[in-house]
Amino acid sequence: MADEPFPPPGVDLDHPSVARVYDYYLGGTTNWTIDREFADEVIREFPLIRPIAKANRLFLHRLVRHLVKQGVRQFVDIGSGVPTMGHAHQVADELAPGESRVCYVDYEPVAVAHSETLLRESGDLDRHAVIHADMRDPLRLWDQIAATGVIDVDEPLALLLIAVLHVQQPPAEDSGGTDDLGPAIVAQFRDLLAPGSVLAISHITDQGVPSDVDAGLVELKQLYDRSSSPVIWRSREEIQALFGPFEMLEPGLTWTPSWHPEESGAGAPQVEFLTPAHSVILAGAARKP
Repeated sequence: MADEPFPPPGVDLDHPSVARVYDYYLGGTTNWTIDREFADEVIREFPLIRPIAKANRLFLHRLVRHLVKQGVRQFVDIGSGVPTMGHAHQVADELAPGESRVCYVDYEPVAVAHSETLLRESGDLDRHAVIHADMRDPLRLWDQIAATGVIDVDEPLALLLIAVLHVQQPPAEDSGGTDDLGPAIVAQFRDLLAPGSVLAISHITDQGVPSDVDAGLVELKQLYDRSSSPVIWRSREEIQALFGPFEMLEPGLTWTPSWHPEESGAGAPQVEFLTPAHSVILAGAARKP
């Protein structure tokens, strides 16, 4: 590991990290041997994982473009990960230079450190911020977001929960609980959002996927449960329920390649699937009345 980048304080290099492994899938270099070895094992067992990850990142890009065109200027990206293959503020500034305000949130120190570097080099620290925080405490997190001075949480914003909720969100170790907190966390965020805000979610499902993908998803879950962070594949109905009473934006909850493909940016990489369902990630956005 002597030739690898020096890790920031607090980085766990004994276990593969979801954020760093995802960075590797996207072709990034912010990862360590432990991450690459695990990711290579996943790719061997489920080669579709790389195009799935890229299609999900491209959904994020199209989502931001679409919302900017609808007048959204504030974005909070929770579980934002390592800034590989384009970050939200970069996409927003293409369409509305100098107008958007973005706060990134992640629990992985490497993701936070690299986002800080990116914002110093190519962002605007008056409009862009990153915080190291735990999404399992929405009230405290909301206070941290407000404290940046970048986001006005009393005004409409877009809350992005992109490929984060299929990673289990366990209760605190001293709580004695074992259930995943994901739905309860999202419900709290829905309550915190100002009217007119948008909630965007992408999430892996094992429902409605092609038969040739079923076995790969089973193996994928086993690999993550055993070696990295445990994951949950929710049904379409369970993912839809995460939006609560919010009003879905067209085209509703759909596969990542099918969500506003016309919003693809110039020069965006092409990710081909036999069918949209081979992307295995459902995505959508909804507005708070």
